[in-house]
Parts: sequence; C-alpha cells; structure tokens
Amino acid sequence: MDVGSITGEVAEIPPDEVPNEVDLPRIERAVREILAAVGEDPDREGLLETPRRVARMYAELFRGLHEDPRAHLQKFFTEKYDEMVLVRDISFNSMCEHHLLPFSGQAHIGYVPNGRVVGLSKLARVVEVVSHRPQVQERMTEEIANLLIAELNVKGVAVVLEATHSCMTIRGIRKPGSICVTSAMKGIFRSNLSSRSEVMTLIYGDRR
Repeated sequence: MDVGSITGEVAEIPPDEVPNEVDLPRIERAVREILAAVGEDPDREGLLETPRRVARMYAELFRGLHEDPRAHLQKFFTEKYDEMVLVRDISFNSMCEHHLLPFSGQAHIGYVPNGRVVGLSKLARVVEVVSHRPQVQERMTEEIANLLIAELNVKGVAVVLEATHSCMTIRGIRKPGSICVTSAMKGIFRSNLSSRSEVMTLIYGDRR
C-alpha cells in the first residue's frame, strides 16, 4: 500500500510555450471590451497592461485544452502487485465553465493494478492536464477515472476530488468554507464494498 502527497504548483507559462491555438490578441481585445463595458477606462495607466496579462493568464489556465493526458500513462512498469496504490492530496486549480471563476482543491487517486503500475508523479500530471480546462468538477472526476481504466487496464479506480468554488464563495450565495466533494468508483471499487470502504478510510481516516 503506497500513500503519497504531491503538490501541483506550476510556474507561469513561458512566452515560447503558449499554444499556437491560443489567440492572445483576440483575448486582449475582448478584455478591453469587458473593461469598457463595466464602466472602466482600458487606457488608464493601471489597466494598460491588463489585457495582455489576462490573455497570458488564460493561455496558462486553459493549456490543458491542447494537451493529451493519456501521454502521461504510456510508460508503466510490470509488477506482480495487486494491492491498492493510493496518492492523496494532489493539489489542483481549475476553472468553472459556468462563470469562468476558479475552483481549487485536492485530488485523491487510488487504483488496484492488474500486472502493471505507473509512476506516482504521472497521476499528478494527469490531474494537472485535465484540471487546466473550463469544466465542472463532476466531469473532471469522471474523466480522470476513465483515463486510468482505459490506459492502464487496472482492476479498479477510485477518484475523489475536494474543492472550493469561488463562484459559490465570492458571488451568488457567498458561502465561504463550503467544499464540494465528488467521487468516481470503477471496477472493484464499485462492485466490492470492502474495497470502497478501504480506500475511503485511507483518504479520510486521519481527518475524521
């Protein structure tokens, strides 16, 4: 049983790594329009560089649209190991597609191998790619689980995401401290109650 903790902090995207598909000038023009629409002066000194900064920020936050998370699961190791592997507390930041506001939290991924294992950092890389897209937490959870099932042919996958959504904490209902928890259980974790109980105990046992 392998329990780990991996953070997902990533430096700002370098200028030469902005995906070709991202139209930075178009984003800049749109940001200027938004500033003008809310009653600001986009030519004010403090806002002159804002459209450029926002354009580069979107290129960074949505870079997962132009990356394939499956690439991180292509290298694996043959091992006669059939107990659970769990990586807890993989931090992530994503963007809610409903309001284009961020949600942040931790991902916990457990799987039971079927003759091959993947490097633990690869799981964090999968989370990193999938999280950098406009989306909802429910879909992100399901997508990560399906990727592991499809690419590693594992006996079971358990994915649990915990996140705070700024679209709920700074606007609308404005309830800071609220946390959304989603889970996706596949294979043995769906069919076997004791396996599901074990993974949930390993994730939350010391925090209850």
